Amino acid sequence: MTTRPENESESCCQSNETGSCSVESILTIDDRGQMVLPKDVRERAEIKPGDKLALLCLRKGGKVCCLSLIKVDVLEGMVKSRLGPVMNEAFQE
Repeated sequence: MTTRPENESESCCQSNETGSCSVESILTIDDRGQMVLPKDVRERAEIKPGDKLALLCLRKGGKVCCLSLIKVDVLEGMVKSRLGPVMNEAFQE
């Protein structure tokens, strides 16, 4: 397994390496359907006020079984890196 320097521009979500999954915090949903992402998690994830997050859902048997948050700019970069070459090739024909 190879390791990458922390300051390398490729995000951990863009890597082909297998990451790890852990319980970071237990959240409670209030009566208005809101939750608070704990400060220490926001700091480690480098989430700042004004950042936009995309909510991804994994479904099994028609039911949502997993929720995942990803920064929109990271998701945008992933989409561009995957679709960019495809779109370039399509428009060259």
